[in-house]
Amino acid sequence: MKNYHFIAIGGAVMHNLALALVKKGYQVTGSDDEIYEPSKSRLAKAGILPQKYGWFPEKIHSGLDGIILGMHARIDNPELVKAKELGIPVFSFPEFIYNQSKDKKRVVIAGSHGKTSITSIILHVLKDQGVEFDYLVGAQIEGFDLMVQLSNAPIIIIEGDEYLTSPLDRRPKFFHYKHDIALLSGIAWDHFNVFPDFEEYKDQFKQLINLTPADGELIYCIADPLVNEAVESSSILGKKTPYAAHPAKIELGKTYLETLGGPVPVQIFGEHNLQNLHGAKKVCESLGISELQFYQSIPLFKGAAKRMELVKEKEDRAMYRDFAHAPSKLKATASAVKNQFPDRKLVAVQELHTYSSLNQDFLPNYAHTMDTADEAIIYLNPHAVALKKLKLMDEETLRNGFKRQDLRLFTDSQELKSYLLSLDYKNTNLLLMSSGNYDNMDLEGIKAKFD
Repeated sequence: MKNYHFIAIGGAVMHNLALALVKKGYQVTGSDDEIYEPSKSRLAKAGILPQKYGWFPEKIHSGLDGIILGMHARIDNPELVKAKELGIPVFSFPEFIYNQSKDKKRVVIAGSHGKTSITSIILHVLKDQGVEFDYLVGAQIEGFDLMVQLSNAPIIIIEGDEYLTSPLDRRPKFFHYKHDIALLSGIAWDHFNVFPDFEEYKDQFKQLINLTPADGELIYCIADPLVNEAVESSSILGKKTPYAAHPAKIELGKTYLETLGGPVPVQIFGEHNLQNLHGAKKVCESLGISELQFYQSIPLFKGAAKRMELVKEKEDRAMYRDFAHAPSKLKATASAVKNQFPDRKLVAVQELHTYSSLNQDFLPNYAHTMDTADEAIIYLNPHAVALKKLKLMDEETLRNGFKRQDLRLFTDSQELKSYLLSLDYKNTNLLLMSSGNYDNMDLEGIKAKFD
């Protein structure tokens, strides 16, 4: 039986990988300095929740087949130091995923936005059509217990991001997967703390493109000028497959794909989602799924968690939640909801939560991103700003940055909740956008306004 120890087991992907290995029959242990829900309960249920928080070198022994190192562990982590002393192999999670999938066809979904949505669509269609596959996806999606699966399947679908691999490896994760098929959805500056220079950020995707093998395929969004430029200037020998938004029409707030066989209803909407859907279709076709099979499966796809997720709705109103935080995602999400329901008022709330979004030097990138909202609200927590050692931006600074003089700023989640509860949502949509959770703001009372 294989035996692996996780350093920083509590992370979203790390704990899912740990659970996937338990499911595979491996012996798993782990450590972390803090573990939050839902990771805590899920690890406890599997019997692998650390008894104490902290780092314990005595957990590291020569009987281990390997260490799987999480991103937030430090280089001088005592367990990591002990593992190196004993000569135990140390893997980042992307290295480990590759190690487990060397003999599979590897499909990597990359880009500044849309990765999780595209990966989720592919997973949904393959499962609905009875195809065996493994996967790594960045969110919990309906019909899948875990965010990671490793089995004897001949294919693996991997959501590959450009963020750093581990404390020991400062390269993007997606370099490690050695794709046979790659999809590139878009390039829009993000991760300002890691890539303060936009040219350096763009170069990561150019390097990924050039890793495409001669017998491989690169599927790319031709509607994104930066992607198009990067792909067309590359000299790869592999197949290049462009895509744009799937043709569609909106009728009474519902989206229908326009196909040769007639309209096909779908539960997702917006220009970016129609691009994501079309890109996913191209990947599925490369894996042997016919156009007819894809159109049979796609109407049942509800979307990934916090990706244009419908929380509640009634006749004249709807409440949506989305992971949007980078400027391109924020603009696309707000525009999608407004275009889907042009006759309804749109109240859009954005939590500034990441290093990039809280950094005043990056703020100009948010100009006009909330223009389609009838009411624009920003929430940020001064404590989060202080932890990141950044300067707290006031309402006037944010109004100038967003180019929106009626923008409202809240710095207390209870005050934000009270304000949202005070609104009349007749003929109104509420859109909550954040990669955080508004400091654990309870949404139940707000949801009741949409019953």
